[in-house]
Amino acid sequence: MAKGVWIVAEQRDGALRKVSFELASTARKLADQLGEEVGAVLCGSGVEAMAAELAKYGVDKVYVADNAALEPYTTDAHATAVAKIVKENDPAILFLGASAQGKDLSASLVGKLATGMATDCTDVKIADGKLCAVRPMYAGKCFGEIVIDTFPQMASLRPNVFPIVECAKAGEVVKFDAGLGEAKTKVAEVLKEAAGKIDVAEANVIVSGGRGMKGPEGYAILEELAGLLGAAVGASRAAVDAGWRPQADQVGQTGKVVSPNLYIACGISGAIQHLAGMSSSKYIVAINKDAEAPIFARADYGIVDDLFKVVPALTQEVKKLLA
Repeated sequence: MAKGVWIVAEQRDGALRKVSFELASTARKLADQLGEEVGAVLCGSGVEAMAAELAKYGVDKVYVADNAALEPYTTDAHATAVAKIVKENDPAILFLGASAQGKDLSASLVGKLATGMATDCTDVKIADGKLCAVRPMYAGKCFGEIVIDTFPQMASLRPNVFPIVECAKAGEVVKFDAGLGEAKTKVAEVLKEAAGKIDVAEANVIVSGGRGMKGPEGYAILEELAGLLGAAVGASRAAVDAGWRPQADQVGQTGKVVSPNLYIACGISGAIQHLAGMSSSKYIVAINKDAEAPIFARADYGIVDDLFKVVPALTQEVKKLLA
């Protein structure tokens, strides 16, 4: 009988990603309701030392596949390893992050495990003994509740939505053979972002710019404000398509879905695809000279004015507060 709440922990460059702690805390909450254990699958090379860190957030057992072939991440290697240990232990629930890696991995796992899943969830709960996942639908216009009948009951959780709660456990480490055959894929090159750059998917504050920035040079004022706020700089699809910002900065339905505490939208009209990617932000501030821009319908605070006057003024006020 399927039993236990498991997560697939995500790590990169020798460090666990924030979403892993969000998954662990959420799994712990549900496992306590069910009276079951929390398990975590951790794959990579030289990753065993990270297991203790997961235990701080309520993980009872960390299943570690430590293999050079698992670093860097490839879909086939990680999916093979995770599917193998999941089949051997039969957990009732399996959570992944709705990150770029989590979305890629979960798609393969669904096939290997012959189950279904709810994607990009903003809430999960137990209803009549089964997992009930809540996710935005129709570009965030409504929310649907999905009850999953197949096992493991899988769901990917939107980063930066679920709280991180420390719950120290004496976590047990269980090593397992990933069962990897000949590699089907190989990473030829990894293009890394500049050191210290904050990923928009994990940022608590995002300063984002759109077509109204007028060109790549316009983002200098956003970079300055973001630096003071400890924020990430995001962009609309129009700005990315124009070559003003890298694709990694794109926020929206075809970019990254974000859920920061504060989202400052500068020169972004608010196309439905963009709103779908940031509407779950706790507070939204919109700066746009067009009073009829759709972004104002979703904003908590709106400023109708030229962003090239407003943003520098905001920056100066932030400097005064930090002085």
